[in-house]
Amino acid sequence: MSTPKPPEPAKLVIGMFMKDKALFEQVAEILSEKYGPVDMVSPWLNFDYTCYYEAEMGGPLFRRVLAFENLIQQEMLADIKLYTNNVEKNISGSEKRIINIDPGYLLHAQFILATGKNFSHRIYIGKNIYADLTLMYRKGKFQTLPWTYPDYASEEMMTFLEKVRAKYSYNLTERQKS
Repeated sequence: MSTPKPPEPAKLVIGMFMKDKALFEQVAEILSEKYGPVDMVSPWLNFDYTCYYEAEMGGPLFRRVLAFENLIQQEMLADIKLYTNNVEKNISGSEKRIINIDPGYLLHAQFILATGKNFSHRIYIGKNIYADLTLMYRKGKFQTLPWTYPDYASEEMMTFLEKVRAKYSYNLTERQKS
């Protein structure tokens, strides 16, 4: 018999992509007011793997990722996705988005993104939101899966997420000390 135990807290990671890079600071401020200080910011990353979003958002598109200092409970992810969806709507002011915000979390063994779209590899987590296992950490590095989005499979992204993972380990150690 397995004995249920509470899950570890997770490192909140929120990716954004947009055409207008100037939106980044505005949205980062909104998110940090809600979720606390940002402790890591990725460089601008390429987002030229798909034209799927160009009809809605134009192009070229640019991606940047934030990692937050405060750890979260994993069950918060659905609420965080709903909040970021509202931020997208409020910033855009119309049916067409001008920014896409992808919240997720990082644990030692995996990187999870939240989505409103169901698919065979996604797990329902409540409030019409699904968890997408995007990357697994094995053999000392992140590993892609057949469904990993190409921008999250890039070497630049995985290098950044490995730094976030190291910071997450540090956060857990500090948390245990206090």
